[in-house]
Amino acid sequence: MMSSSNRKTASFGVPWEKAYGYVQAVRLNNTIYVSGQLSHTPRGELVAPAALGADGKPADFSTMEAQMKRTYENAEVLLAELGATMADVVEETLFVLDVPSAFAASSKVRPLVYKQAVPQVASNLIGVSALAFPEQLIEIAFRAEVEG
Repeated sequence: MMSSSNRKTASFGVPWEKAYGYVQAVRLNNTIYVSGQLSHTPRGELVAPAALGADGKPADFSTMEAQMKRTYENAEVLLAELGATMADVVEETLFVLDVPSAFAASSKVRPLVYKQAVPQVASNLIGVSALAFPEQLIEIAFRAEVEG
């Protein structure tokens, strides 16, 4: 974690942070911005990667729920490092390769993550044509607000 007066950062140390050139999360005063998270281990191995077809794209979306769960777990780690929890999240943006499967998975996963039947968070669900890794089905970015 780096800090300069009212700015702190958090990262996992995975290879793509250096390759792309970014940190996983930034806390500036009382706001935490979490970069798009995906389902990976602390060492950078993808969790529940989608099987790829002959075209190099996901052949199915059956691992969406497992990827979503791990993605939220990674966000929780970063938020904790910067003094927050999922209860402090005010906005999330889900970038997904398949909207119907993400919608189905989110109805199961999000209430557990936020510990509410209807999570009290602004949420955006956006279908995209590709993500950073071919086996990746989902990426989630967050904004959290914490008390001084």
